[in-house]
This record gives sequence, C-alpha cells and structure tokens, in this order.
Amino acid sequence: MSSLNTKIYTLVPSRKVAFLGLGVMGYPMAGHLALAGHSVTVYNRSAAKAAAWQTEIAAAGAVAKLGQAATPREAAADADIVFCCVGNDDDLRSVVLGADGAFSGMKKGTVFVDHTTASADVARELSKAALALGLQFIDAPVSGGQAGAQNGALTVMCGGDAATFAAVQPVIDAFARAVTLLGDSGAGQLAKMVNQICIAGLVQGLSEAIAFGQRAGLDMEAVLGVISKGAAQSWQMENRGKTMIAGKFDYGFAVDWMRKDLGLVLDEAKRNGARLPVTALVDQFYADVQQAGGTRWDTSSLITRLK
Repeated sequence: MSSLNTKIYTLVPSRKVAFLGLGVMGYPMAGHLALAGHSVTVYNRSAAKAAAWQTEIAAAGAVAKLGQAATPREAAADADIVFCCVGNDDDLRSVVLGADGAFSGMKKGTVFVDHTTASADVARELSKAALALGLQFIDAPVSGGQAGAQNGALTVMCGGDAATFAAVQPVIDAFARAVTLLGDSGAGQLAKMVNQICIAGLVQGLSEAIAFGQRAGLDMEAVLGVISKGAAQSWQMENRGKTMIAGKFDYGFAVDWMRKDLGLVLDEAKRNGARLPVTALVDQFYADVQQAGGTRWDTSSLITRLK
C-alpha cells in the first residue's frame, strides 16, 4: 500500500500548519493536510524522512508551500495550527517543552493539536502550560490505524475548549471521517482508552472464535462471511478475520503500541477505580505474543497463542 491515498477534500481557507512526527500515522496525515491546500512545515527526528515526505507530497500534487524544519520550535514559529503525532508522553514533552520545543516558538493564539495516544494527565499538563503562554491545546488521539491515516478516514476524539475545537475541526477533516469534541482537556485521551478496551476484548473474542471453528473443522472464511452479516459483525471481523485465518499479521497496529496503550488504560483504571478484568488479562496475552517475537505484529496476532 502506498503511504497516501488521495481523497476528495472539503474546501476550507488555507492555513499555515506544522506537523511534528512523521511515523506511520503522521506521515500520511501531514500529506492530507498539504493536499487539502494547507501550507505544511514538518519536523521529524530523522531529517531524511522529512525530506522524503516533502518530495513525495509535492509529486502527489500539493500546490501549497511545503517545508521542513530542524527543530519543533522552528517548525511551529509561523504556524496557525501545530499538529503532533509521536509515540508516548515523554516523546510528546520532548517536542513541546524546552528551548527547542514547539511552545517556545508558537505565536500567541496558536493552537496545538496533539494526535499522540498519551495519558490524560499529560494532556491536562500541556493544556495548562499552553494557556499560561497564551496558546491553545486540543488532545485529539485517533483511531483507524495506518489504513485510516492513508485513506484520510480517521476517527478523532478530542478534549479541550469548544471554540478552539470549532476553529480547528475543518482543518482536521482533511485526514478524518469523524471529529468529535468529548469534553475538557484529557477527554480525548480517556475516550481513546475506552476505544482500546473495546478493541482488546473484540480481538480476543475473534481469536477464540476462529481457533474454535478451525478445530471443529469448519471453513472459517465461509463462517465469518455468514456471521459478519449478523450480530457478531465488527470492524475487526471485517478487516482482520481473513488475515487471522491466513496467519498474516503485518497489516496494522503493532503489539508493542497496543501494550503501551493498555498500560495507560490500566494506570487510569487504578486511579478511577474501574474494574477491567478482561482488559488486564488480554494485556498479559499480548505480553505472551511479545515474548514469542511478535512485538511488531499487529494486534490480531493474539490468535497465535491459541494455535
């Protein structure tokens, strides 16, 4: 699959934006912003990847100004909106705070939109820091995986100020199919945790169902074709069922990242008193997959434990 599949973009006023982090998600997300007509300056720890992005997106037909910067501060210096998608809380702080961080270069009134899946605590921390500097902060983790990013069809869960959200939503639409404000700062991250709890249980259930059916001698592609038309239907079944049957696990979100996310979930549950017995168990099942060498397999690799 190519790194970016173009879509039909809603016409909105062109903005100057920065994008920090060109991983498997950020790379196509930044590309959609450029192809939607926004001027985009990117920052990535690997400058070579930033250069490759600029070359590819220009070749794909972007007509607005493209650029790359040596630091997050430089990338953010002239931006109206700064987007970010990095690995975890520490990565986020490293590109936001400090002398070379984005906050030090942003002009007053600029909005920082964070698509990292991180803790609700760091979202609240950075939102408070932003407000003290005359900036705005929206936590906006995404769901939809690499394919969703490439197709510009991500689901975006947001926390923050309503007026600020309304200002950035039309721009986020370049790489999203649904963008929703769910509450104050941290609400987006908490909603993403709910999302990951649901996925953990679904993937384990689908794994057990396929393994059971195979042991029973059923044609599982045919079975999934039937039950996906009924109450058992899910995104996981539709998009991962056949690849799980085939034993192919290089299509999506890596086990290492899922364990990171479930760690955030379980930490938050300790704070708020939520009981998550199934999620905690599935987290340990993913630890088994890691120990078996599946750190970079996608989350559907849970089924390998049952073979």
